[in-house]
Formats: sequence, structure tokens, C-alpha cells
Amino acid sequence: MPQQQIVRDERSIGDLFSELAGETTTLIRQEIALARTELTQKAVTTGKNVGFLVVGGAVAYAALLAVLAAVIIGLGNFIPLWLAALAVGLLVGAAGALLISSALSSLKNTNPAPRQTIETLKEDAQWLKKQI
Repeated sequence: MPQQQIVRDERSIGDLFSELAGETTTLIRQEIALARTELTQKAVTTGKNVGFLVVGGAVAYAALLAVLAAVIIGLGNFIPLWLAALAVGLLVGAAGALLISSALSSLKNTNPAPRQTIETLKEDAQWLKKQI
């Protein structure tokens, strides 16, 4: 049977714990930096989407008012103006409710949690357990 040579680490327990503490501190700092970066990216994306939603809504509102006035005037040739305005108002209100619910649903589906950071924290916890 061949003899195996055992390599011994000459560091003391104190040195090993000191090294582990240093590595753990570095790891925690890196995780915090990763979480900060990930949250910033998600906030920027969400902010852009909200901005586009607001600007798009304002432009569409102005165009809609002009078109609605034309539709009401056109319908006024066939039915009383009050009835034309009521019909157009109900139709536009239903379309607006649909658009708003769609935009809110999209915003609710945006997950602000830093998933990558959470996964690496779990891995780090397992690594730390193995080191101890």
C-alpha cells in the first residue's frame, strides 16, 4: 500500500478564524454592492416606464379630446347632441378603464426584489457553514 503524504497547514485556529472573518466581511460588502446595483437598475427601468406612461397619457388625452369633439359633432347630425356626447363618453370611459388596468397590471408584475442578490446570499450562507 503506497504511503500518502499528509500536508499540514501550520496556521493556528486564531489565524483561520481571522482569515474567515476577513473573507466574510469582503463577501458581505460585495453582496451589498450587488444588491445596490440590482435595485438601481430595477428602479431606473420602472421610472422610465412610469414616465412614458405619464407622457403618453397626456399626449393621448389631448388627441382624444379633439377626436371626441369631432365624433360628437358628427353624431349630432343624426341624434341629439346630448345623446351623442353621452354615448361617446361611455365608450371612451370603457376604453380608458381597460388601458389603466393593463398599465397597472404591468407595473404590478415588476418584481423589485433583488433576486440575484438573494440567490448569492443563500450560496454565501452555505459556503460560510462549510468554512466553519
